[in-house]
Amino acid sequence: MRRGLVLGAGGVLGAAWTIGALSAVQDELGWDPRTAEVLIGTSAGSVLVAALACGVGVQELLDHQQGKPDPRIEFDPDTDGGGALPPLPRPFVGSPRGLVHSALRPWRVTPMGALAAAMPQGRASIEPVGRLVDGVLPEGGWAPHPAAWVVAMSYQSGRRTVFGRPGAPEAQLRDAVMASCAIPGWYSPVGIGHRTYVDGGVCSPTSVDLLARLGLDEVIVLSPMTSLSYDNPDAVAARIERRFRRLSTKRVVGEIKKVAATGTKVHFLGPTAPDLAIIGANMMDPRRRADVLESSLRTSAAALREGLAATA
Repeated sequence: MRRGLVLGAGGVLGAAWTIGALSAVQDELGWDPRTAEVLIGTSAGSVLVAALACGVGVQELLDHQQGKPDPRIEFDPDTDGGGALPPLPRPFVGSPRGLVHSALRPWRVTPMGALAAAMPQGRASIEPVGRLVDGVLPEGGWAPHPAAWVVAMSYQSGRRTVFGRPGAPEAQLRDAVMASCAIPGWYSPVGIGHRTYVDGGVCSPTSVDLLARLGLDEVIVLSPMTSLSYDNPDAVAARIERRFRRLSTKRVVGEIKKVAATGTKVHFLGPTAPDLAIIGANMMDPRRRADVLESSLRTSAAALREGLAATA
């Protein structure tokens, strides 16, 4: 069976949730995600795709999240993300060229892409993510997996760039992953060639539509920024986050329908209401990471066993 695997954006807590979901997928389906025909990663998902594409197993990722040292994974998820809040951004518009491009060609740029161009540039360094990739791919270059794709957004044009796909700009895996993780207004943009790039999640939480018409039998989408069931938080920030999450879910469901229309079966899993109650409002808050991981291990396995993962 030809399977694709899509790992979406989600920050520190999204990575923890996704690793729990990957463990559940491996155990419940009896399938090693490293063997996927195509791997697509966006933002936090790009880090995990890089690890899988370089031969790191799901159990190793899980062990690392649970505090067991691994010589290949040089990253502390509680400190190397930079904390729950970003430093003050630089003054002025982040990408004047991107803002002009958005104004002249609005049909080519998502609303989030236009907003990212208008926001001030972030000051935080995404270099710890680069060092993580160096640990799993010490020789540099691109991953040995035949189809490992990393999604970022061009800061100049606001358009999606899929590193690793045929025809994409040439890049080192470390640089592509850093670019995919560079949240606008939080982290500094990442230069690759003559352009700079920011978080691919600005274009789409998953970019699963890239798998349409590839003739895959199945696609598994793990998307920590989207949900099909919700909690009822009291905090204003959490309620705002849930509204944004519903918009993200609508976009991903639309992308899934495009893939399903070509005859590919799509399985879609996101955080459930119990997960969201633990996640709260800030996907970058490392204090909740361990609890989010443990919740995902339970809820993702239950969803797969009970057939609750959405299928299209």
